[in-house]
Amino acid sequence: MKKIQHYVSGKWTEGKDKGHPVYDAITGELIANVATDGLDVPEILQYGRTKGGEVLRKMTFQERGNMLKKLALHLTKKKDAFYEISYRTGATKVDSWIDIEGGFGNLFANASLRKLFPNQPYHVEGEPIDLSRGGRFMAHHIMVPKKGVAVHINAFNFPVWGMLEKCAVNWMAGVPAVVLPAPSSSYLAEAVAREIINSGILPEGALQIINGTVKTILDTVESQDVVTFTGSASTGRLLKAHPRIIQEAVPFTMEADSLNAAVLGEDAVPGTPEFDIFIKEVRKEMTVKCGQKCTAIRRIIVPEKLIEDVQIALGQQLDKVTIGDPRLKEVRMGSLISREQVEEVRNSVKDIAKEAQIVYGNLDTIETLGADAKKGAFISPILLREDKPFANHAAHTREAFGPVSTLMPYKTLEEAITLAQMGKGSLVSSIMTYDNAIAKEYVVEAASHHGRILVLNRENAKESTGHGSPLPTLVHGGPGRAGGGEEMGGLRGVKHYLQRTAVQGSPTTLTEITGIYQPKSAYKEAAQHPFKYHWEDIEPGMSLRTHMRTITDADIVNFANLTWDHFYAHTDITSLDGSIFEKRTAHGYFILAAAAGLFVYPNKGPVAANYGLEDCRFLRPIYHNDTVYVRLTCKQKIERDVRGPELPSGIVKWYVEVFDTEDELVAIATILTMVQKKNPFAVINKKSIPAYLKKLTEDAKPEWGSASAQRMVEHLEFSLRIASGEIQDFEITTPEDILEKVHDSLYNHRPMPKHYDFPLADRTKNLIHPDLETAKVKLLEAYDEFEAYFKEHPQATTTHVVFGVLNKFEWDLVHTKHLNHHFSQFGLLE
Repeated sequence: MKKIQHYVSGKWTEGKDKGHPVYDAITGELIANVATDGLDVPEILQYGRTKGGEVLRKMTFQERGNMLKKLALHLTKKKDAFYEISYRTGATKVDSWIDIEGGFGNLFANASLRKLFPNQPYHVEGEPIDLSRGGRFMAHHIMVPKKGVAVHINAFNFPVWGMLEKCAVNWMAGVPAVVLPAPSSSYLAEAVAREIINSGILPEGALQIINGTVKTILDTVESQDVVTFTGSASTGRLLKAHPRIIQEAVPFTMEADSLNAAVLGEDAVPGTPEFDIFIKEVRKEMTVKCGQKCTAIRRIIVPEKLIEDVQIALGQQLDKVTIGDPRLKEVRMGSLISREQVEEVRNSVKDIAKEAQIVYGNLDTIETLGADAKKGAFISPILLREDKPFANHAAHTREAFGPVSTLMPYKTLEEAITLAQMGKGSLVSSIMTYDNAIAKEYVVEAASHHGRILVLNRENAKESTGHGSPLPTLVHGGPGRAGGGEEMGGLRGVKHYLQRTAVQGSPTTLTEITGIYQPKSAYKEAAQHPFKYHWEDIEPGMSLRTHMRTITDADIVNFANLTWDHFYAHTDITSLDGSIFEKRTAHGYFILAAAAGLFVYPNKGPVAANYGLEDCRFLRPIYHNDTVYVRLTCKQKIERDVRGPELPSGIVKWYVEVFDTEDELVAIATILTMVQKKNPFAVINKKSIPAYLKKLTEDAKPEWGSASAQRMVEHLEFSLRIASGEIQDFEITTPEDILEKVHDSLYNHRPMPKHYDFPLADRTKNLIHPDLETAKVKLLEAYDEFEAYFKEHPQATTTHVVFGVLNKFEWDLVHTKHLNHHFSQFGLLE
């Protein structure tokens, strides 16, 4: 019988024992066996720490983020295959979308976090801390990747999302992962992991997967490791108390099942949008993923006077839920993961029903569409009603992990809050109300017991992601029964896998360590104006001292008239008595403007634009006839994604210090500039082309492709004649829906692909010149004609067969890439 495989220590392998069977949740068919005997757990963990960890830790946050983005794009292209497998878990198309594409979404979201981290392998947190009066002894906090491995023990309900929402975070931090999916859905996790491994996008050792239960997984964890668990609260507590976890002080994050509550506000009576929203949201949370969600609504808390209305309306909604084969478009709810899970849910319902009453559904009867109810793991939605929720506690303590929820009444909002808290900690709670006073009171009083609270009403319902949807940018976790842990949450989630360390030293030393200029650090005098440097050549501490400027009375008056800022300190010197000002005072923003006038380099260069201003402070007034100068110092460099028709660039933060003639600091600010990156391509122009062509001989062989040297040169001539408009008798071959994206790719610094079929290649298939030397001459003539055409027609555009309509600047981009591509093909650039 087929066994589900594991990827550990660099290879796919199987357990030695017979294993345990895993069945199709819809048909009951045997899929495979899960076997884990014989796996060397200590070796697996150590392999991750060394093989995967060493590579990940050396990567910068930008490199890790781009790696995640690339992986997300790759998996998205393969998603259809995962949907087919997911149906076997009992999931509908909607259920699978949450699991599969929701998991990929976590990769995308964490990839975007790279913009918030420095372009280095470690993070610098917070602001510098001055530890001395003189400013020569200070501290800053850095956060470095832990030198361990993330061990993720996951539940069965979201085998893709559960794996990727955790791994995306630890990979972004620079920590490898060992994932242990639950056996009953591990075949889907294995399929995704196999595609990840085959893609080669992650460093070897960054992902290992053990598909099944390994009781010894925690026996050899170390203090640098991180363990996460998703599953039942009882199992989580056992793992959290493992002696090794305690002995090594291993960080342990637990996300357990919880009795989440949804509250209907007293204002949300039948006929209001909020009432309808509430009913649909509860029905959705009961039936999506067949109720197998740790965030599902388990307790429905409604005003006592509305309990009958809610019960009737919810029953009508549940009547519309068709159950059966999730491949059928008519089916709205699939099955539980296994027959064993059906029995567990039935037992839980029976325990709750000892106190509460089943008012909808039947544990013994179920109608299915396109599936045999006796073979699959099907169960009916079950709604219970607990009329004495303060006296009876089963609904507050026992969770039926399926399409099951309990309705209960409250008299006052205070009672509703108390009932919500009786779950002793949950991942999420929600309240449907259009009364913001009710919303505020509920949120503030109930927040201590919930990891997330959703306030839903008519204004946000259409755009809301819903009660049960954890988001990568928000913390996912909850207190008490919910486990007391936190996952995701944007930067917060990544920091779980980083070690925070306070570093003390001089400002100059800490500048070098953090990569961020620290005030009072030694300046690195720039050899030329800093705005002449490209992004790669700028470094923190690079500094320029400007010449001086005296602020005149006329400057102040003119600035007031220009801006209409006639604050009395600038315009009415008779009103200065009792103020902090002694004379006519320069506007603070004039000081910044004057500072810019002192440090800005006027000529065109790598600095493309002013990108913003932050951390601006005016430390003392500047009066008329005061003289100032500026220190412009690179504070920090930040990577930037470029979209659209824009040359690659990064952001440089400049620390601006304004001093008076006594070298007293009078103002500070941080300005941001967009600075272009170096063009990596060889310079292509009338002077350089002949030098490259001189190296080309008749017998030259290409490093890729099959073109001869002469055919390559004639192909370049053909391209130039297209550019000058001489050849335009063709149609653009790029599909309209991606033409803009393809056009914009001209602006990036990525080389053209080595193996590409030029759409008009047939036109240059036959040589037209007698020999290579003649072809070279004709190429240079074509280049001259191209330059002459656009000199005479500077606003003209001509059409490229792939990139569309181009102007002169864009044709120069094409030729730079194109000639670099083919000159590299024949080794002419070496």
